[in-house]
Amino acid sequence: MDERGTPLGSGQRVLVAGGAGFIGSHLCDALVAAGHAVLCVDNFHTGAKRNIERLLDHDAFELQNHDIVHPLYLETERIYNLACPASPVHYQSNPVRTIKTNVIGTINLLGLARRVKARILQASTSEVYGDPESHPQKESYWGRVNPIGPRACYDEGKRCAESLCVEYHRQNAVDIRIARIFNTYGPRMHPGDGRVVSNFIVGALRGEALTVYGDGTQSRSFCYVDDMVKGLVALMDYEAGFAGPVNLGNPEEISIGELAVLIIELAGSRSSLEYRPLPEDDPIRRRPDIARAEGILGWKPSMMLEEGLKKTIDYFDELLSNIS
Repeated sequence: MDERGTPLGSGQRVLVAGGAGFIGSHLCDALVAAGHAVLCVDNFHTGAKRNIERLLDHDAFELQNHDIVHPLYLETERIYNLACPASPVHYQSNPVRTIKTNVIGTINLLGLARRVKARILQASTSEVYGDPESHPQKESYWGRVNPIGPRACYDEGKRCAESLCVEYHRQNAVDIRIARIFNTYGPRMHPGDGRVVSNFIVGALRGEALTVYGDGTQSRSFCYVDDMVKGLVALMDYEAGFAGPVNLGNPEEISIGELAVLIIELAGSRSSLEYRPLPEDDPIRRRPDIARAEGILGWKPSMMLEEGLKKTIDYFDELLSNIS
């Protein structure tokens, strides 16, 4: 064991692409704590070194600055592919780069998985459902996506990545898992990523007006990052083979207007609400059906929204204090 009591060499060698990002860094924490040897690969386009700083001196953790658009040649037993900007602000800033990461990057990691016979988990997204006509969204729903809209670089990139995974599985017997991740929040979110939770918290802590798009009745479902990581690990550890895509998210639904009011209250803020038109192709409702995850993984989220938001507000409060 090392000085922290973590067993060394008792786990697997795991590659986490995008491991310095929001969800990826929490996943790296969990995998190291479980005794795995973790190789974190990130090009720091949206990831941050501060997210994995506590792991840099750990014997079971290695960091490699690399863009998965270029091939990787190494030995690993498991691969988590979380390498892609996940917020509209970031993925729309360079749409071609986003498509390359989703398509060429996924091909490279699938090729690596095939060569070394590793299991690979593809972090897909609820965005594959687009602006859904079916509610809540089941994995069997094919989605309603605009292939040439401003969100298409991400939506269609992730849909193509899923197709690539399935074809590598069919053609080359690659051991795949596909997680369709719904809105996730928590500490280490990027303060400028444009996501609704981080936008509202940063604005509330600064006493600024919170921008609500549309009339605020559009809804989302928010999953705390610790619950999401447990779901990803459970899916990767699922030994019965590829079960199809699996929704991971919190089925508790809340309107954006209600979320804004709740965050203002929890932050002790006097912020007001400012309404603007809905962005193009912005979904009206988004909520996962997690029956498959509950049935095959025994997984469901446990963190209540109010408690998770308090933890996230505390994180941003400290972060903004250090920045100022």
